[in-house]
Amino acid sequence: MKNCIISLCSLALLLVSSSHTTAQESKPRIVVLTDIENEPDDAMSMVRFLTYSNQFDIEGLIATTSIHQKKKVASWRIREIVSAYGQVQANLSKHEAGYPSTESLLSRIKDGRPDFGMQAVGKGMDSDGSELLIKAIDRADNRPVWVLVWGGPNCLAQALWKVKNTRTAQEIDKFVAKIRVYTISDQDDSGPWIRKNFPKLFYIASPGVHDLGGYHYATWSGISGDKFHGRFAGGNFTIVSNPWLDSHIRNKGPLGKQYPFAPFLMEGDSPSFMYLINNGLGSAEHPDWGSWGGRYEFYQPRTEKWFSEPETRPLWTNADDEVFGMDSSWHTSNHATIWRWREAYQNDFEARMDWSIKPYAETNHPPVVKLNGQAVIKARVGDKVNLSATATDPDGNQLSYQWFYYGEVGTFTITTGRTGNPLKVEEADKANAWFVVPKKERLGTMHFIVAVTDNGKPALTRYQRVIVEVEP
Repeated sequence: MKNCIISLCSLALLLVSSSHTTAQESKPRIVVLTDIENEPDDAMSMVRFLTYSNQFDIEGLIATTSIHQKKKVASWRIREIVSAYGQVQANLSKHEAGYPSTESLLSRIKDGRPDFGMQAVGKGMDSDGSELLIKAIDRADNRPVWVLVWGGPNCLAQALWKVKNTRTAQEIDKFVAKIRVYTISDQDDSGPWIRKNFPKLFYIASPGVHDLGGYHYATWSGISGDKFHGRFAGGNFTIVSNPWLDSHIRNKGPLGKQYPFAPFLMEGDSPSFMYLINNGLGSAEHPDWGSWGGRYEFYQPRTEKWFSEPETRPLWTNADDEVFGMDSSWHTSNHATIWRWREAYQNDFEARMDWSIKPYAETNHPPVVKLNGQAVIKARVGDKVNLSATATDPDGNQLSYQWFYYGEVGTFTITTGRTGNPLKVEEADKANAWFVVPKKERLGTMHFIVAVTDNGKPALTRYQRVIVEVEP
């Protein structure tokens, strides 16, 4: 019987590994800029980030400054956490393929200049970090480079400054077109400078600075800012609190020990890479589709009192979702675009921490969900549209289905939740669901999500999305 269990576990790992081998070709290329050690949240985010490192091509981990840490960088802390990851990398690899070696990650840790904001941008201001960024973006690879900014982005600003002053206009456009930025608010004055001087740059941000109250309005605070910064209601605060983190994260091996106490909020920087996690929900080039990292829409925001200066261009910025909260009330906010997924992303993190210390047979692994049919369906008013998915579970757990209409996404006009006559998905808790396209003044696209959750411990969820194009 023991040999049979081992064989089943090996087969499950083989199936998971083969699926990730196929997905490896489309792994996001990532460079992280972090003001780690300004407060504990960057270290927390680094721990979670490394448990997902098999899903990314990590090309740089750069220590930077910010408004909270103006004159020093702390690459030593990144090395410390990566070294702890090295103690569990082999065990993580028993659960999913593709976890990078400790040596490869250590070789990608660099320093930005230990100066604040635009003081570190200009002639003679190159650093190991800015040079790494230029080399990564210049590399012959069709995939864009995601620059995830957890502190100040002046390292990226220096890379852009150098390219702007040493290359032709055509070469600059080619360079900028390969960059994708997701930044956690404006933590120095180089962020607004970048947006103003490179208007075509793909940029996700909640503009605003801490001293003017900007963090209160930022989408990213939806990860855990219920009682600090964001001060919103609706999310399950228990599972982002220190007692929960003590019981489910910090007590799990060498990597868990690197996860510090949260004096303010948990992991304010994590939405930047949670946006890119391969769980079937998000689409990297479509921030308005929504993901564990939140939802953003493309427009030029009006100047708010928490902005350091007016925005001069459109960017991907705050958008609202209407969500039924844990308090049995409806909530409409940009924070809700993140906290609506909280149970799923916290359970997923807990499972990966289990992976770091336990054998395959003693942990839970996410279901695999596939659509039966096309991801894009054309329909007309009055049509019955069938929604169908199939899911399997590598651990043999029971699976539950939930189809829902993501009304904030797309261009079809219909109420989403608490008001009017919201769209009803029939048989929504089955693998095969359906709905009838209602008559509305504005036609367009409708987004439907299937969330499949297993009954393992912790319960894990994966998704697929169907887009219905309603034509005249």
